[in-house]
Amino acid sequence: MLSSPLMLQMPSSMTDDQFFEFCQLNRDLRIERNKFGEISIMPPAGSERGNREFNIAVQLGIWSEKDGTGIGFSSSTGFTLSTGAKRSPDAAWIKLERWNQLTRKQQKKFAPICPDFVIELRSDSDQLQPLKDKMNEYMQEPEIQLGLLIDRKNSRVYIYRPGQIEECLENPDTVNCDPILPGFVLNMGKIW
Repeated sequence: MLSSPLMLQMPSSMTDDQFFEFCQLNRDLRIERNKFGEISIMPPAGSERGNREFNIAVQLGIWSEKDGTGIGFSSSTGFTLSTGAKRSPDAAWIKLERWNQLTRKQQKKFAPICPDFVIELRSDSDQLQPLKDKMNEYMQEPEIQLGLLIDRKNSRVYIYRPGQIEECLENPDTVNCDPILPGFVLNMGKIW
């Protein structure tokens, strides 16, 4: 098992469309590109991690459907950040009015938008610092309002908010996402 993603250096001349096509040709892999153009390739999630991701997505999806002010996304969705990075959080949510400002063409590829809310779930094989770096990269985006980094290995949840230092919760039963996602409380029971 890999202890970290495989990192590739690619020519800087690779366009966004070429990168999208590269990802489509390798659908079984989770591929991201950071702001420096480095490509990380992660294998598909193991069954246990996939189940935890699913539980997160279900909770966010149920809340999102009831709330109706935005839409949720799964871990297979890529977004283009303002730095040019292509990121794929484990779960994400975007306000509907922001999403609807994109063209249909933009919505079909790696949308040029940073979600309002992202969740990253640490795998047993993931190193913590690269995930914290990724969360800090999200927090540089003007649109992001809240980010959660779930560290199952140490039973911690790191909370990221714009302009604030990260907050760390030790083995919480729930994580309240008010006021950004009013009424959304992530139940950690099925995630731990």
